[in-house]
Amino acid sequence: MAGKGRLPKPDHMRARANRDERPRYLVVSDPVSQPPLPDCMPGGEPWPERTVEWWKMWGEDPLSGSFRATDWSELMDTALIHAEVWSGNMRLANELRLRTARMGATAEDRARLRIQFAGSMSDDEVSKPERGLRARDRYPGLRAIDD
Repeated sequence: MAGKGRLPKPDHMRARANRDERPRYLVVSDPVSQPPLPDCMPGGEPWPERTVEWWKMWGEDPLSGSFRATDWSELMDTALIHAEVWSGNMRLANELRLRTARMGATAEDRARLRIQFAGSMSDDEVSKPERGLRARDRYPGLRAIDD
């Protein structure tokens, strides 16, 4: 099964201090509200109840507060896949997993996207890197073993 690789380390745990120097493309844009699901699916059949609940859940999620029209359009297409999976078409389950991962559906997805909810960690819980210490001072008791 394809994946995205290991989760990134938190910035304070990275060994290299160099940062990504690529310039950012800044666009001024306001979020848009969640559109309603269409009355029925494209074939005329009703939406599965689980998909209706899933759509409502996304509208209430804090992440969706920053969604633009293109994000909602992508999620609307994903709702069709969600409905198919919940109607028994398991061949689309991997596509559903990949699409929801891009939106930050799970804790692992959010870690990969470097999304952290405010208030999820207190300042006491966040470990700070110890600057200016030598490796021997940072790791007391660590010694090389000769073979």
